[in-house]
Amino acid sequence: MNNEHLAVILREKAKEYGSQVAMCYKKCNEWCEITYTELSEKIQTGAATLLKLGIKNGEKIGIFSPNKPEWTITDFAAQSACAVAVPIYATNTAQQTEFIVKDADIRVIFTGNKEQYEKVMTFSDKISKLIKIVSFDESIKLWGNKSCYFSEFLKWGDSPKLIKRVNDNLDNAKITDLTTIIYTSGTTGNPKGVVLRHSNFIHQFRSLDSYFNIGQKDISLCFLPLSHVYERIWTFYILCRGAVNTYLENPRLIAEYLREVKPTVMVAVPRLYEKIYSAVMNKVAQSSAMKQKIFSWAKKVGIEYHYARKENKLIGPLLHSAYILADKMVLKKIRDAVGGHKNFFSAGGAALSKEIEEFFYAADLLVCQGYGLTETSPMVSCNRPGDYKFGTVGKPIEDCSVRISGEGEIQIKGSNVFEEYYNNPEATAEAFVDGWFKTGDVGYVDEDGYLHITDRIKDIIITSGGKNISPQHIEAVLGIDSYIEFIMAIGDGRKYISALIVPNFPVLEEYAKEKSISFASRDELINHPDIINFYIDRLEKRSAELANYEKV
Repeated sequence: MNNEHLAVILREKAKEYGSQVAMCYKKCNEWCEITYTELSEKIQTGAATLLKLGIKNGEKIGIFSPNKPEWTITDFAAQSACAVAVPIYATNTAQQTEFIVKDADIRVIFTGNKEQYEKVMTFSDKISKLIKIVSFDESIKLWGNKSCYFSEFLKWGDSPKLIKRVNDNLDNAKITDLTTIIYTSGTTGNPKGVVLRHSNFIHQFRSLDSYFNIGQKDISLCFLPLSHVYERIWTFYILCRGAVNTYLENPRLIAEYLREVKPTVMVAVPRLYEKIYSAVMNKVAQSSAMKQKIFSWAKKVGIEYHYARKENKLIGPLLHSAYILADKMVLKKIRDAVGGHKNFFSAGGAALSKEIEEFFYAADLLVCQGYGLTETSPMVSCNRPGDYKFGTVGKPIEDCSVRISGEGEIQIKGSNVFEEYYNNPEATAEAFVDGWFKTGDVGYVDEDGYLHITDRIKDIIITSGGKNISPQHIEAVLGIDSYIEFIMAIGDGRKYISALIVPNFPVLEEYAKEKSISFASRDELINHPDIINFYIDRLEKRSAELANYEKV
């Protein structure tokens, strides 16, 4: 029996977990559950239908949908049929989707809702290899003889003979089998298809097992798009370890779901933590001077207390008593805002500032920031419980070597690294040097072995005065301001740094009302002299830690 194939692992674990809940989701505002037994049955019948449709080993199926249980069921069904699942971002245009369907020779595509279905139907008749369009959403109207609903699709595979073929296939599955092709969006040209095998993901499983303790008592909130490798490998792992995966289709409801679901673990991008931090800090700023002092004191006590615990220092009665009071008055409220205690949060995809990491840390919420790319399955390094250093992306994981080139580029070698871009040998050749994958990211490893990311090679700003400046550093320092939604530093070839800022409008509008600044539109608001001066003042205060040549 091959236990190093994702679909095989889940099949065997489903027998063990049986009636335990595997998936939760909301339908008509009511919570619904799918047990591990039910999940396994749906995966098997889905795989059997693919075989009935004539899908052969290694052929491609597409998943073009927001997060839903059906997304994951289809993913594992493709693996169980020894087919290859190709995720497509739910927000892709019809043109972008058509390119992927053609490039990957997709035979069957699954769509999430009316928006995705209609985009596929604009080109489906032009692609003869595309034999079936399956809609997860049964409330929409279908047309054409290629279309069917997911429930109908599953019924076609409800045959003992077909199920036996599925299990026979899995008994012969190998760790070297192709799992997926994930198309990464490029800034120019068409996306590139990253080819990943079960061996890449099993490498990640082993690393996760080494650093984190995930089990049947855990609940994860599936928040990031499953079309991204980060949430997808996490979902694989969560289900193969017997935990509950709760699906969030609309990311705008994240605050509500955090409080309702109360996840014990989850992965997210820095923007989520930045928004939570910004909302809390804005509320504090609007409170009385006394409450502001209490908040600052409580945060300082929380940070001191948890650092002392991490370093196994003796916690005296004064600090212990202060922490109990700080937790009761302030810190517990921060935990409540994110659904209570967490075993850990995970952050990846962009830089998260040390200030925000310590804010959560004070409230006993550990954010384990890591680093990786689609091409590395994705994890290269991560902070982990008991071994973390804020302001870094942690230490490299097992069986993953990191070196820094003469230009400062981070280069990777290991079992997590992909082998090629699909149908694109030129791009594959460009991605490697001496067998090392060129990430395009700039960074260094410090004296304690922790990896720091400082920028992208192509993003470095060179001013007319010859200064090499990291825009990411400037954006990280200034971007945590509660009145800033997004910020981009500009200055290549110029004498100085400028910044393009998108305000956090709900917060800014509240400030304008408090200050009796009248405005008829957002355009009028951001051109008001008092608002411009307000932002200049905030930027100057935030820029204190920047070098003069880095200041906006």
